[in-house]
Amino acid sequence: MSTNPQYILALDLGTTGNRAILFNNDGDVVGQAYKELPQYYPHPGWLEHDGREIWRDTREAIANVLAQTDTKASQIGAIGLTVQRETCLLWDKTTGQPFHKAIVWQDRRTASLCNELTEQGKAEDIQERTGLVLDAYFSATKLAWLLDWLKKEQPEVKMENVLAGTVDTWILWNLTGGKVHATDRSNASRTMLMNLATGNWDNTLLELFGIPPHIMPEIKPSMGTFGTVDPGLFGQEIPITAIFGDQQAALFAHGCDRPGLLKCTYGTGCFLVAQAGTELTRSQNRLLATVAWTTPTETKYALEAAMFTTGACIQWLRDGLQLIQSAAETESLARLAGENKGVYFVPALSGLGAPHWDMNARGSFQGITGGVKREHMVRSVLESIAYQVKEAVEAMNKDSANPISLLKVDGGASKNDFLMQFQADVLGIPVERPAVQDATAQGAAFGAGLAIGFWDGYESVIAKRQVDRTFTPGEGQKQAQEGFEVWLRAVERAKNWAS
Repeated sequence: MSTNPQYILALDLGTTGNRAILFNNDGDVVGQAYKELPQYYPHPGWLEHDGREIWRDTREAIANVLAQTDTKASQIGAIGLTVQRETCLLWDKTTGQPFHKAIVWQDRRTASLCNELTEQGKAEDIQERTGLVLDAYFSATKLAWLLDWLKKEQPEVKMENVLAGTVDTWILWNLTGGKVHATDRSNASRTMLMNLATGNWDNTLLELFGIPPHIMPEIKPSMGTFGTVDPGLFGQEIPITAIFGDQQAALFAHGCDRPGLLKCTYGTGCFLVAQAGTELTRSQNRLLATVAWTTPTETKYALEAAMFTTGACIQWLRDGLQLIQSAAETESLARLAGENKGVYFVPALSGLGAPHWDMNARGSFQGITGGVKREHMVRSVLESIAYQVKEAVEAMNKDSANPISLLKVDGGASKNDFLMQFQADVLGIPVERPAVQDATAQGAAFGAGLAIGFWDGYESVIAKRQVDRTFTPGEGQKQAQEGFEVWLRAVERAKNWAS
């Protein structure tokens, strides 16, 4: 480890791409490298990533950001890791190779297993133990599917050589040269296998899903010593001192360390997360109870509304429908449209998350007439993102004594001024966007830096964050809120489609 470090390195390993970002002592970005991650759709409703590609891109991103900024590995004080949470895979600890592609959090292949468990009366007990709604979104049924596949397709494999984990565990294992098989509590709390009250793997759930305990990683605090980077990779041992799920990292970056503070990240999906403090809080409105982050001495909890399709539907407009050439184009097209022309989009490309939890819902455009043009369809997609968040905020308000009065935002789609203004209009409250919108990476960096004393304290590093712009409700309020009521009707028609 450097005795006088100049930077903290954050690895932000997301659903659509992998990024390495260097942060200086002011918490500012001094360099970054990014590579889009290939998406594999072997069947309708299935989505996979190649674990080898994630590891390759992570190595290349680190090497590239060091080269671009003329930085030596010895100048990095620590690494913080933040990842797409529920995506998981199995690999061989003797060869280091995955047995199968990783199953992504959006994947719906295990919906039938979830339905079977619900019919068996298991859903309530699972939610009580984990804080999570029984859904194919989480890792437990994905790992069960992978193990079943492995037994059928490669029966010669010895189970003592099998390791399991989410993306953080996979990358940590590779960064440390196969020495450390671990995860943190914020990621473990998303597997549907961790007991939320104890913070340990739940033996009853491991047995229910047929998962051998020995293949699961050790659960550690989010901030602390996880291991050091193999010096053969970058010529230097660098300590890895923080791991967060991506949404928990963003909550940390926004300074949301007390009950009543919350943020919304507009990434591949949309995630509204409220800090719940050190008392385990459960929702009465189909929100998720989860770990925000942990230190060796303290656990912070959170309530979360997870919405599966946000940036993913913009990417679909670009790559699938080819209605746009870039995400940035959506803003000008939405303004050109002036209105949605009666078109409403339900962003259920991977089913509906909170508060519906409908694995059988599917995406749809409704209200199309002969006068509808490309720009109206694009605008309806952006509006649907804001409508989803409005629904989630209403659920949060029902769970809280005090209604939400300010929404802090981050993520790729938060750069869209039209969307953020529409969000403020439909919510009727201000929307605050920070200068550094890579909040997931920034949160991981803050955690790693604080763990080694790179920053003096949490309050001081949060105080350095700058606000880029605050969007306040404007003249579009009435139109946006009336549109929300129509959109709710469209959602009802899209539910339970693929029964």
